[in-house]
Amino acid sequence: MFTYLPRLRTTGPEPLLGLLSAAHKLVCYFTNWAFSRPGPASILPRDLDPFLCTHLVFAFASMNNNQIVPKDPLDEKILYPEFNKLKESNRGLKTLLSIGGVELRFTMMLSTFSNRERFVSSVIPLLRTHGFDGLDLFFLYPGLRGSPARDRWTFLSLLEVRPLLQAFKNEAQLTMCPRLLLSAAVSGDPHVVQKAYDAHLLGRLLDFISILSYDLHGSWEKVTGHNSPLFSLPGDPKSSAYAMNYWRQLGVPPEKLLMGLPTYGRTFHLLKASQNELRAQAVGPASPGKYTKQAGFLAYYEICSFIEGMNKRWIDDQYVPYAFKGKEWVGYDDAISFSYKVGACSFIAPT
Repeated sequence: MFTYLPRLRTTGPEPLLGLLSAAHKLVCYFTNWAFSRPGPASILPRDLDPFLCTHLVFAFASMNNNQIVPKDPLDEKILYPEFNKLKESNRGLKTLLSIGGVELRFTMMLSTFSNRERFVSSVIPLLRTHGFDGLDLFFLYPGLRGSPARDRWTFLSLLEVRPLLQAFKNEAQLTMCPRLLLSAAVSGDPHVVQKAYDAHLLGRLLDFISILSYDLHGSWEKVTGHNSPLFSLPGDPKSSAYAMNYWRQLGVPPEKLLMGLPTYGRTFHLLKASQNELRAQAVGPASPGKYTKQAGFLAYYEICSFIEGMNKRWIDDQYVPYAFKGKEWVGYDDAISFSYKVGACSFIAPT
């Protein structure tokens, strides 16, 4: 799962607890591959606390012939019903279906008006059939990383020229049902933001925007760095606070911005065990986790056992912890670093 929080906002693969007023959102992602993990790491929607979050997002749906579709038959048969049944226990809970992720490309669907029309027409029936309250667009890099430059503008066309939001409004007026919500997950990297988004327009058209203020550093780099630092270092602007302020300065209403809080860590394999500080030389990821089995990545429940017996350190300038032992290094978040991030949001996005 991932978590997001507004005014306080959050992101990551496991949940975050918090005391929230009615004006706040705690938006949590449930991934449809979580149930396939071995042993106690296997999680189904029925295992979730329906009162933990204000919004739950099911990740991910896929696309076929420019139409939104379940990614797996099991999603439609078992996971969607279980997921939305949580609202029977918490009547105030909102659920959204997210489409996208790292692998799915929107380029073909965005390329023509008719393709976008076909996509929009497929969204409402799927959401209403399965009881979702909205759609989340998880298209992280329009115009970058293999996505053609035109995707930045055709993505906006999906929202504005053949607007999803207007389709949702029209359907709500016709059926007298509450309007479906529309949100997006976007990058927290300022270099990506500059090239991929029209932030002001997104702020006008979306109900809320989840900033991926994590994965800012990882084992793809040659030196150690924290996955989600609160504050920037000289020469390296990437941080949660910088990302939030950057999006706000581009004209997005602060009440629509959600800070991503990762409940996972990023690992490195150190070049030398004796050099284990921040920005120490590294040569790829540390060993995969027992349950997630992904090199360079550890879920929080894996970190708890991984750091036992390790040397733990606190990065004073960035308000986040890391740990190391031998040549293995992990940057992660804990309750203390989350508390600093939540506190910082009152300054980053004031009421």
